[in-house]
Amino acid sequence: MDVREGGLTVEVPGARDGASEGAGDDVFYNPTQELNRDVTVATLRAYRERDDRASSYLDAMAASGIRGVRAAAEGFDVTCADLDEEAVELARENLARNGLDGEAVHRNANALMHDSVFDIVDLDPFGTPIPFADAAFANTRDLVCVTATDTAPLCGAHQNSGIRKYSTLPQNTDYHPEMGLRVLLSAMVRTAARYDKAAVPILSHVTRHYARAYLELDARATKADELLEQLGHVYHCEDCLERDHEFGLVAHPPEECPACGSSRTLVAGPLYLGPICEPAFAESVREHVTEEMGEAKRARSMLDTVAGELDAPTHYDQHRLCKLWNRSATGMDEFLGELRDAGYEATRAHYSGTAFKTDATIAETRAATTDGDG
Repeated sequence: MDVREGGLTVEVPGARDGASEGAGDDVFYNPTQELNRDVTVATLRAYRERDDRASSYLDAMAASGIRGVRAAAEGFDVTCADLDEEAVELARENLARNGLDGEAVHRNANALMHDSVFDIVDLDPFGTPIPFADAAFANTRDLVCVTATDTAPLCGAHQNSGIRKYSTLPQNTDYHPEMGLRVLLSAMVRTAARYDKAAVPILSHVTRHYARAYLELDARATKADELLEQLGHVYHCEDCLERDHEFGLVAHPPEECPACGSSRTLVAGPLYLGPICEPAFAESVREHVTEEMGEAKRARSMLDTVAGELDAPTHYDQHRLCKLWNRSATGMDEFLGELRDAGYEATRAHYSGTAFKTDATIAETRAATTDGDG
């Protein structure tokens, strides 16, 4: 079957949502990842303006080759790699079909990354990217793009799996999408640091069933040390939902919640607690989203929100808070406006339509906002 995406046409043997239907044994095209690929293309465009030396791009798990084909259409020197011979041939045919130069190779991604040096490496595996992270950070020059679809281990729903894979203690909270993203970023930052590199998040987002991060590499060990200082722990009260955070690799959780006195405090970490993006770069990416992209409207909306998010390591869910307070929820714009009118910073968060960030405490948020029924 033929599919059209980003103004290009590629042949795929089948389409399915890999997150819900499994990896399978065949090559397939995942239509639910079109937003991911649209944002990737916009990011490549914006990154070229930031670093015009970056030219070589590795699609490390090519499958049908759609991501590599779209990067080649942007003028990058593309290599598509896959362990499946059918996928390699399909990627090769799809490059030729669109009149694009590029190479498709039948190689293990780790072996290829250890043997070769690329300016940009894109890891989009089924599940966790951890098995490929060392090879990616060891030899990539400029930018590592990472997708993780194993959201249950990342967000703490499958806690032991999250500990094993990411060497972090995740917790299943009402801000589980952000928990997952910060677990992923923590693991990527620590992996890059082993090679005396800083993996700086210049853009990150969580959409539906996956977390996505774009990490710019800085080869100065001192910069890697600075980024490691952005790791720390979150302390979360299970009763009143108050939370705090502390930088550093050693946790010092409170014996009781300072807000309500509860002893039921969850500890998560080490998490990456720093900024998940550079707002100016996110805005630049947004400007490079164009109309031929099938998810242009969603991409622009998401990038607007990401760029404007308050720099805080957790978000709140308005409906969860209102349920806790036994009140009806107002509209989000009204709710955030009340917080700002009371003197607090407050922004939407891109993780969901009811997610927001504020520098107000739970008690201050409750006092500043009103009941939707009253």
